Amino acid sequence: MATKTIKQTRTFTASAKDLYEAIMDSRKHSRFTGAPAKISAKVGGAFSVHGGYATGRNLELKPNKEIIQSWHASDWPADHYSMVTFAFSPAGKGKTKLTFTHAGVPEDQIADIKQGWIDYYWTPLKKMFE
Repeated sequence: MATKTIKQTRTFTASAKDLYEAIMDSRKHSRFTGAPAKISAKVGGAFSVHGGYATGRNLELKPNKEIIQSWHASDWPADHYSMVTFAFSPAGKGKTKLTFTHAGVPEDQIADIKQGWIDYYWTPLKKMFE
């Protein structure tokens, strides 16, 4: 299967700690996405977000710095996993830059998934911290 990589960068008026927790804490994740989430806070731990649409495992966790996860969407072939990286860095007083990479996205879904990250993650995260 042909795959591509999505790269997106956003700056939020929030600390790296607050962003990290919003993504990794099940309740906070559910709050900003509006969908059920169950997320382990441990390396090797499993997660399920958006009511089970996306599942996977935590590969690396550096609190308030970086999250690396394997991701599988429910409409992908059963054996296909992609890799997601959320990296946090200072961006001035009270702001954090999030550098996001999603590698291994099926080529025929790249446009939808790229827009999905904006609609279901970055826009509601921004609203959460306004």
